[in-house]
Amino acid sequence: MIEFKNVSKIYPNGTKGLENINLKIEQGEFVGIIGLSGAGKSTLIRTVNRMIDITEGELIVDEVNVSHLKGKDLRTFRRKIGMIFQSFNLVSRTSVLNNVLASNVPEMPWYKVLFSAYSKEQKRHALEALDKVNILDKAYNRVDELSGGQMQRVALARTLNQKPSIILADEPVASLDPIMADAVMSDFKRINQELNISILLNIHHVDLALKYATRIIGIRKGHIVYDGLAKDLDKETLKAIYKGNMEEANA
Repeated sequence: MIEFKNVSKIYPNGTKGLENINLKIEQGEFVGIIGLSGAGKSTLIRTVNRMIDITEGELIVDEVNVSHLKGKDLRTFRRKIGMIFQSFNLVSRTSVLNNVLASNVPEMPWYKVLFSAYSKEQKRHALEALDKVNILDKAYNRVDELSGGQMQRVALARTLNQKPSIILADEPVASLDPIMADAVMSDFKRINQELNISILLNIHHVDLALKYATRIIGIRKGHIVYDGLAKDLDKETLKAIYKGNMEEANA
């Protein structure tokens, strides 16, 4: 479970990224986070794995106070949390399989990393991860031969390979065309349901959030405006989240 208790984030320039956030997210939930650019969506999900430190309050993940973690304990904690970015963060001049295997590096001795000496078991798990996102046939292709949607699937497979209990996704389909964006969101939904992995997904496309997420959190200026089931989000509440900027909400 992820629990925010009176969490605030104030940046050095005085900007309030989050203000007095109280949330509970149970294991296995698929949460879509919506709101205008700068509303605090990315800040919210990046506090979960300490990419961003909170200023006030408590953030508890699986009974661990995240703010108290340091050094090795913090690195071990982060292994349980996968992170997907809009930009994929792949090494384009090597194979798909090697990119997925890279998630093993933090737990490997330096000499094995140097020679890419992955075990048969590690390779098997990596191939299984690729199979889970329907891209096993591209395992030995170079990443720069893939489409954007295929690259995002590789990034998702790499995250699955580290066996996370939580996946944080920061605008994972923003750079994809509508058809591929829908396909990648379908992958997220299937993985959420089949593996019971909690997914917190910051997304600009409201229609995709409503289609695939079970729970919606709407943020405006660092405050939660809506927190409830996707099916219960009405037009008036959506207007409150976007304050008349419906063109941007559906862009």
